[in-house]
Amino acid sequence: MLHRKLIATLIATLFVAACGSAQQNVSSSNQAAEAAATVEYTTEYRMESRMEAPLAPTPAIAEFKRARPAPATKQAVMFGSRDSYIGAHSPTGHFGSVQAENTEKYGKIDPNPVKSVAEEAVSTFSIDVDTGSYANLRRFLNSGSLPPQNAVRIEELINYFDYNYALPRDNHPFAVHTEVVDSPFKTDAKLLKIGIQAKDLQVKELPAANLVFLVDVSGSMHEPNKLPLVQKTLRILTEQLRPQDKVTLITYAGDERVVLEPTSGSQKDVILKAIDNLQAGGSTAGEQGIRRAYAEAQKAFIKGGINRILLATDGDFNVGITDFDTLKNLIEEKRKTGISLTTLGYGTGNYNEHLMEQAADAGDGNYSYIDNEQEAKKVLHRQLSSTLATVAQDVKIQVEFNPATVQEYRLIGYENRALKQEDFNNDKVDAGDIGAGHNVTAIYEFIPTGKQGWLDNSRYQTANKTSGSLKEYAFVKLRYKNPNQKQSILLEQPIAVGSKSLNQANADTRWAVAVAAYGQRLQGDKYNGNLSWDGIAQLAQSAAKPDEFGERAEFLQLLNKARELSSDGKKVMESR
Repeated sequence: MLHRKLIATLIATLFVAACGSAQQNVSSSNQAAEAAATVEYTTEYRMESRMEAPLAPTPAIAEFKRARPAPATKQAVMFGSRDSYIGAHSPTGHFGSVQAENTEKYGKIDPNPVKSVAEEAVSTFSIDVDTGSYANLRRFLNSGSLPPQNAVRIEELINYFDYNYALPRDNHPFAVHTEVVDSPFKTDAKLLKIGIQAKDLQVKELPAANLVFLVDVSGSMHEPNKLPLVQKTLRILTEQLRPQDKVTLITYAGDERVVLEPTSGSQKDVILKAIDNLQAGGSTAGEQGIRRAYAEAQKAFIKGGINRILLATDGDFNVGITDFDTLKNLIEEKRKTGISLTTLGYGTGNYNEHLMEQAADAGDGNYSYIDNEQEAKKVLHRQLSSTLATVAQDVKIQVEFNPATVQEYRLIGYENRALKQEDFNNDKVDAGDIGAGHNVTAIYEFIPTGKQGWLDNSRYQTANKTSGSLKEYAFVKLRYKNPNQKQSILLEQPIAVGSKSLNQANADTRWAVAVAAYGQRLQGDKYNGNLSWDGIAQLAQSAAKPDEFGERAEFLQLLNKARELSSDGKKVMESR
């Protein structure tokens, strides 16, 4: 019997190894075609079992077993180093180990450099209301691994949280709040916080909605944290539909299919049944699905209403057009129809975060990563108005620093939202939209004139004579368009000289700075100075209340996990 097992094992090993070699050739060809700006995050997977067996299968046998659809009880726990993590699965009592490549993709992020005010006094960028990076980082930390640095977008970490900014009191759709405080990162440096608070709308006040659920049901979605979680997410949204709202359900795998024609929110049972019947299997023709979704959304278009596609996928497109730039251009062209695109990301292992974040940006929508049911409730229940209803479009921020009072500055985050100076006044240049009730925060760190900054003085170039009021640090300008309008509206306000100590700043500012520091540590700790993990934790704890939904308490737990996983955190633990 033992000899038969050995022979069977050897045959299967040779067979699977041959198949794997062919697959590897195809995979290598595909990887060579990826854009240079996309970073693949390689993962090592291992399947383990606590059961003892007289003869453990070879890695090839385990690979053969893993290729079968995963059962609903499968759970994954990830742990490991900064550049790789190990997925430990306990599927069905199978034993052995498997090495499988992970193809998660992230856009490359280089933290914004320090700018000399004498050379470049003006900074311009688009707002960003996405929050997907925060939830994705939570997924890594909860599974015992530090995230890849390119997964860290600091603006999305800061903007994940609610802030107690005052609502607008005039005819503008949002209010602007600023505060200058001493920086905890560098001696003599200051922080300028710019906070935007959009007007709020209750769900009952929202215009009628034409929603298209575009759902990836390909084989890669056959995981508990993918299609089943998508179904839970869509159920949460469906339960809130009103009779004037309508939903179209489209799926795509090897091809696309309209599962449910436009159906009124009064027929929730019909919509829920269609959602419950979704099953995963096949390849991923994402581009065909996107085209079909826009076509169906156009057919059911509601003039003056909400017209939005909600794309739920892991982003792993492998049939039809899969080139990133081509897909992005397609979405940019389709947004001109007045239909926006929201992306909801799911899963691990093959997750294409780069595509999900940039697709939402191109589609005038927002990007969220759904790692659990609570996050689904946050995005599509508690913040439904923010997710669906736009109150201001193409929102741009421009800050001009006064060379008489400021010599250097840097913008924290928003690396892929940078705009040229001339783009600010060009209404044809697209920028981010802000939803009802959204708040957006941006932070600059700057060095007052005469203080030691990051840059050395030039040996050969004489500093230009500066002019400007000694009473102002900077001048902040914002442009926005009312929904479906072509001409932008300008808001302006000066930033007076003067600052508070960080301890005297309001709780929202202290919290935003703590979250920014956390993000900077995860990005490589280039700009945090002497601020330690303990210092970040103390700053966050000082602003942890109020916390209606427990999100700040959860952040403190994640911060502690990041500290324990980091090299300096491990040194502290060892010394105790």
